[in-house]
Order: sequence, then structure tokens, then C-alpha cells
Amino acid sequence: MNDDRRHALERFLCQATGATAVAVEGLKRLSGGAVQENWRLDLVCEGGTHPGRHACVLRCDSASAGVAASHGRAQEFALLKAVAAVGVTVPEPLWLCEDPDVLGRAFFVMRRIEGTAAGHVLVKDDGFRGDRVALAERLGAELARIHSIRPPRPDLAFLPLAEGAPALVGIARHRAFLDAHPTPYPALEWALRWLERHAPPAGELTLCHRDYRTGNYMADATGLTGILDWEFAGWSDPMEDVGWFCAKCWRFGRDDREAGGIGAREDFYRGWERVAGRPLDRTVVRYWEVMAHTTWAIVAVQQAERHLSGTEDSLLLALTGHIVPELEWTLIAMTEAD
Repeated sequence: MNDDRRHALERFLCQATGATAVAVEGLKRLSGGAVQENWRLDLVCEGGTHPGRHACVLRCDSASAGVAASHGRAQEFALLKAVAAVGVTVPEPLWLCEDPDVLGRAFFVMRRIEGTAAGHVLVKDDGFRGDRVALAERLGAELARIHSIRPPRPDLAFLPLAEGAPALVGIARHRAFLDAHPTPYPALEWALRWLERHAPPAGELTLCHRDYRTGNYMADATGLTGILDWEFAGWSDPMEDVGWFCAKCWRFGRDDREAGGIGAREDFYRGWERVAGRPLDRTVVRYWEVMAHTTWAIVAVQQAERHLSGTEDSLLLALTGHIVPELEWTLIAMTEAD
């Protein structure tokens, strides 16, 4: 971010806070964030509604078009406000800017939380995350709080309410993508047919994170510090989130810990059930794990195309495309007996 952009950001923050002056210090782009960009910064505000020094993160659109299904920053800001209101542990959303004259793209500023979100670290280094059983249960409880939000919600009116079972809606979306794609993916077509034949009936709709996994929360030595990355959230079957969290592709090699590579399923389930006040439908979770691998494979194809198209030169995006065969193999192994 050049000096002109930084000065424009300071002017915006002066207006947003009513401060007489705002200094942006320590501006640094954070690693990760294949869909969005995150910048670390410290704000020093003189007067206004937020006087003093504040540790923050600025989140903005990526340089390329990103993944088509992801929300814009205004929508993600609204989602953060909604889930914070029901007690979900998230970074505090502070200020939203949709004026392209400031940074050239929409962004919002949120409170910075400490810890790490790196999945390979969280599953292997016991110095992070605190007590593993407690963390798995806590993550289940946080997810149940998200699922306590149900439509209709005027503040979340931008989230579409699709007709029909969420599983069938997802299958139709994935099939449309594959039908239009120049490269055939027969294993993914197989998985879609399996999902179609075994789809659960339409049930309750709740707010779902839809990317709830190790790698999208932060933890430190004491445990969870915040749930991140809400750009795919929407109304769906709550078991979609449970299956996504438990899917093998998000265990980072710790397949013995089926809940996100950090703990046991029953610990995770227990936390969800305690807050939700009802039993979790275990019979449907495996279905949504198959859906998780299928969805992630299609997203991986989309991510690789962002690199191959030349719109975003990224080794991370290029490498993501190479995981598709492994996901296809997993899908065949999960479904061949049925």
C-alpha cells in the first residue's frame, strides 16, 4: 500500500471516528487469505469516538475477481455484526468503507486478535490451542451459536433463500460449473451423482459459516481467540458446517483426530449439543463430509484458474489446483461401497 493510499485511509478513519487526526502505523500485509487480502496495522487516534492506540486488521477484496460465491466486504461486515450479537467469538468489526476512492476497493477494519490460524501448526503444536478436548468442545459450541440465527433477518437480507433442499441446491450449482468447464472431471461427476441419490430431505435452515474449519479460526496457548473468514456464509442445513469441519481434507494430516485434526468428534459434537439444546443428527454428517470434499475440489479448480488466467500470480493458488486428484481419490473411497 503506497503513501497516497495510506493517507486516504487516514482521512477516512478521521471521518469515521470523528478524530482530529489518525495515524496508520506498522502497515503490513499478512500471509494467507487466498480469497481476500488482510493487512495488519496500528491506529493512533486523537479524540473522537475511539481515542488512543488500536491494534487492527484491514480486510479488503483481492486483486482478482476472487471466487464467485464469496461475499463482498459490506456483506461480511454485516455477518460479523450479526454473529457477534449472539455471542460468537469474532474480531470486533469497527468501520466499513465502500468508497473506491479510498483504497480502490471496498474494505473494513476490525479489531486484531492474537494467535495463529495456520492449520498445520494448530494440529501439530500443542503450544497453541490450549487443552485439545476443551478446544474441540468450544468450537462445537461456537458453531451452535452461529446456527441459532435463522431467517428471515432484515440485516442479512442479502443472503439468498433458495427453494428446495440445500443439498440439491449445492449439487445443481456444482453440476452447472462442471458442465460449463472445458476440462472433464469424471470423479467429481460420480460424486455429484452419489450426493444426488443420497440427499437428505429439506429441514431447518440456519445461518451457516460454510467454511468452518481448522485454518479459519485463531488460537493461542490458552485456546480459541476468534472465528475468521465469513465470505461464504449463507442459509443452509446446519449439518453442512459439521460435516465440513470433520471432513478429512481439513485435518492437515492428523486423520486420527476427526474433528478438524485437533480432537475427537464426540468432543466437538458435545459442545454443539450443549448450546443447541438438542441432539446432533450424526446420520447426516457423513453425507455432508462427501459434499465437503466435492465442494473443496471445485473451489480448488476455481482457485487454480485465478492463477492460470494471469489475473493473480500466486504460488498458493497454483498449488491449490494440485490437490484435486487427492480429493477425487478420497471421494471415490468414500462412495464406492454405496
